[in-house]
Amino acid sequence: MQGLPQFIDTAIKAAYINQLLQVGFDTIDFGSFVSPKAIPQMRDTAEVLDLLDLFDSKSKLLAIVANTRGAEDALHFQEIDYLGFPLSVSETFQQRNTNKSIKEALQTVEEIQNLAEVKGKVLVTYLSMGFGNPYGDPFSPDLIAGFVKQLDELGVKIISFSDTVGTASPELITELFEVNIQAYPKIEFGAHLHTRPEDLESKIKAAMRAGCQRFDGALKGYGGCPMAKDDLVGNVATESMIKVLEKCGQQTGLNMTEFNEAMKMANVVFA
Repeated sequence: MQGLPQFIDTAIKAAYINQLLQVGFDTIDFGSFVSPKAIPQMRDTAEVLDLLDLFDSKSKLLAIVANTRGAEDALHFQEIDYLGFPLSVSETFQQRNTNKSIKEALQTVEEIQNLAEVKGKVLVTYLSMGFGNPYGDPFSPDLIAGFVKQLDELGVKIISFSDTVGTASPELITELFEVNIQAYPKIEFGAHLHTRPEDLESKIKAAMRAGCQRFDGALKGYGGCPMAKDDLVGNVATESMIKVLEKCGQQTGLNMTEFNEAMKMANVVFA
């Protein structure tokens, strides 16, 4: 929703997320505690949270934060399980995305990690531009391994490799997950992929082969990164990902009746 120019009414946001909560997803990324000037669409996250019906849902809630103040705001709410922070391996993108250097962002990660541990929450660190970048900034699997090592030393337990601009090849996806999953068995590694629709299956399978079991998706593939400058490079479409997982023999355990209702709502919300 964050990239849409028109403001989505708070009640509509909450109704849509409440429907997603009935499907049985492990985690719902429901909002962001960020500057309302920077991301106007997310200015009502606290109000949305107040309207969510969590009584009969097993899903956990994740909120994105971009700085320590946002984390402190999010930690006021007992209902939130995860804080998500975007840490870029590209200096250029880190500045564009959070107005920080990588060094400053790592300091923020440490602060948020400490706050989360005190409050009994879990930090999910997204390594954005995790498969390359369009700016000419350095990138290599060894560079990624260096970031993972630093995050491990800070006690981070969940790291999501993020293909921000849809550049990852299946071979690179397999390599990054295999190497890091073997090196850091106590860390849960996730795949936050942006992709053209025709490349989705090969990328999901590549991550699965390497042992990844945490995948992010968005219904109908909405969203993505404006930096990609390609309307077809969006988030992984959840409905397509489910088909790939099932084709590979994975049991998702999702309530597909509720999922189909969520798909109908998505057609209206994002029309």
